Amino acid sequence: MGTTTDTIPITIMGTITELPTPAHSLLQLMWLASPALPIGGFSYSEGLEAAIDHACVSDEASAAQWLTDQLVLSQARSDMPVVAQAVPAWRSHDTARVQALNQWVLSTRESSELRLQSEQMGQSLTSWLRNQHAHDDVALQQVQVLAQLCDRTPTYPVAYALAASFTQAPVHDCLLSYAFGWAENMVQAAIKAVPLGQSAGQRILARLVADIPHAVATAQALPDDARTAFSPMLAILSARHESQYSRLFRS
Repeated sequence: MGTTTDTIPITIMGTITELPTPAHSLLQLMWLASPALPIGGFSYSEGLEAAIDHACVSDEASAAQWLTDQLVLSQARSDMPVVAQAVPAWRSHDTARVQALNQWVLSTRESSELRLQSEQMGQSLTSWLRNQHAHDDVALQQVQVLAQLCDRTPTYPVAYALAASFTQAPVHDCLLSYAFGWAENMVQAAIKAVPLGQSAGQRILARLVADIPHAVATAQALPDDARTAFSPMLAILSARHESQYSRLFRS
């Protein structure tokens, strides 16, 4: 994020303070990756619970492999490239690009649960941004544009890209934050649903963290015509989860 030591006034939780610009960006990205962010990420397993129900995942090793595959084969080729392309689009006020990316996300959700997840988390993050920037007219205007452009159904990757664009961090760092937030939520889902112990969860998270830089590089290098959400097994299990008899998660 650079090595400058210049300071700028910023507002954190309503308090005016001064921090170096890199520290400000890093703190904001950590905040966006936090499971405590009130956007409902903890309530989704993205098909993992169905994979457990159908014995595709049964222990630490299979959970680690499932989530690694999902990171590399799904996230790195679909939602992460959207974030990578939407951040600069927001910064350059390219509203047509933002709208097209949002529509792509909506049209590539392969089950109703996955679409509802993206819509609910996107709407919740939009509401959070509206509250966070209630006294910043410039930022608030972009939040309003998000809601209007996306016909009041902003998807999570596009809403996250707007939130990340406010940090002024490099796109690479925005993607690291996005991927880590996803990984931590999914590991927590695995701990609850397999179930696994906390130490096993930390070992899985360590494996995902090792793979995140490569996933980020893939996402940043992917052109529009190579972006894809094609994950047949994930789509099938997500659809089956909709009628699963007993479940903890919404997807």
